[in-house]
Amino acid sequence: MAEDDLVAGSRLLRLDPADNVLVATGAVGPGPAGLHGGGTLRLLDAVTLGHKVAARDISAGEKILKYGVPIGSAVCNIAAGSHVHLHNMKSDYTPTHALAETAKGHPDA
Repeated sequence: MAEDDLVAGSRLLRLDPADNVLVATGAVGPGPAGLHGGGTLRLLDAVTLGHKVAARDISAGEKILKYGVPIGSAVCNIAAGSHVHLHNMKSDYTPTHALAETAKGHPDA
């Protein structure tokens, strides 16, 4: 396969070298999927544009890294090639009342 063909057929993008998830740049899977920059990953699930896939096995409790920063934690073990979404990760965002209190005082609230 020519390098141009691999790039054209690539459907997974790692946004930062530290990321343990890849982002789908189009509908892909299940089965082998090309990575931008070379290589392939066997997807266990079908994913759509913008969704995340585990780049490697991720352990329960481990931080999910996207853009090189934690965006949540795995709630169970996630196998490489699996869709990473609300069914197997949770946000680590801690809600505060500051925003809600500000919104209540706003005339449009």
